[in-house]
Amino acid sequence: MTANALPIEEMKRVEIVCPLQRRRQLGARVDGEGGSPVLLIMGFSMSGRAWVNQVGPLAGHHRVATYDHAGVGASDPPPLPCTMRSLAADALGLMDALGWRRAHVVGVSMGGMVAQELALAAPARLRSLTLIATHAGGGLRAMLPTWAGLAHFVAANVGGRARRLAHLERLLFPPAWLATADADGLAALLAHDFHDPAPMATRRAQLGAIRGHDTRERLGALAEMPTLIVRPGQDLLVRPDRGDTLARALPHARVLRLDDAGHGAIRQCKDELNEALLGHFATADVGILPDG
Repeated sequence: MTANALPIEEMKRVEIVCPLQRRRQLGARVDGEGGSPVLLIMGFSMSGRAWVNQVGPLAGHHRVATYDHAGVGASDPPPLPCTMRSLAADALGLMDALGWRRAHVVGVSMGGMVAQELALAAPARLRSLTLIATHAGGGLRAMLPTWAGLAHFVAANVGGRARRLAHLERLLFPPAWLATADADGLAALLAHDFHDPAPMATRRAQLGAIRGHDTRERLGALAEMPTLIVRPGQDLLVRPDRGDTLARALPHARVLRLDDAGHGAIRQCKDELNEALLGHFATADVGILPDG
């Protein structure tokens, strides 16, 4: 496990207010004491502590917030129906609770879908947008992973812990990379990231939100948003050409192509990704006041 791992007990419960004045609590934490704010939005069924490889490097330059989606870890259950817009409202509510007027928003996988909805709902609240291993939705064909990805995804969500972690390893990382990786270190990292699986009710609710996700016809509204798209070339869960679709919808965006990376790019390519994020934030911050 890396030195800047986030113990689950360090997630603090933060009260947020969402539409219709629904008051709920999310498990969240902030690292770093200076610089512009960064909000990291995690993917399907995972705690925000899975950003372990990004928090330390980013927090040396920024205030970095990580959090658990509703129904995950230290957070209250999600309101039903759960949608990408309701998950985005949670993210915006957290920004409000932290007193952040604007932030760099980074989302991975399902978190990238939440980030899209957040950017579309409140573009003035974003300093920049980063979309990692994600897609714009639009029906079953757009959402379906590769057959291998689907098999590992299903297997990772049924059965015991050992089975889950074994299939997650093959879902997230290409065989060529696994062949040379530190097996013990990787096993410790995945055990940390997937320490406490979300309840099945939460996973079903999030799958419903993913099925309903579709921003294809609306992304043009983000033409002025500083955007970074991260496209892992060996992704089994979000087909790489879905990143190409995002890039066509956001032609102004910079695309970081990680041709040898799988869906676990935030772990596999952490150094290259962190460098790209810091550069993206610095460029977007030019001319913007540093306060939240």
